[in-house]
Amino acid sequence: MTALARPVAPQPDAAAVLGKAVARAAERLGLSRALLAQVLGLSPASVSRLCAGTYHLDPKRKEWDFALLLVRLFRALDSIVGDEGSARRWLASDNLALNGRPVDLIRNTEGLVRVVHYLDASRAVV
Repeated sequence: MTALARPVAPQPDAAAVLGKAVARAAERLGLSRALLAQVLGLSPASVSRLCAGTYHLDPKRKEWDFALLLVRLFRALDSIVGDEGSARRWLASDNLALNGRPVDLIRNTEGLVRVVHYLDASRAVV
């Protein structure tokens, strides 16, 4: 069989991949489905379907951008603290630089972006 004749594995659907990633990130960070619904701007029922794999995020809607930001938050925090327990404690603790608890701040767009930028800046310190 030549290289051209090899069957190509189907590419995973980006919406399914992001949905699974955001559901896992929320679970590992200890975020409730109600909070995840607030962060993504979805109904609690849609988040339940998302976690079950029957709802797919729409790349043309803001839910897509919020999901990307939450996954980015998880990855940055994981690279800094290294374990779920520390990440959960960090989210629930007061942060003087952010002027609040990150778990409260991520409920709206501005707060989510601020937390992600803070983590990105913290991770980039040499």
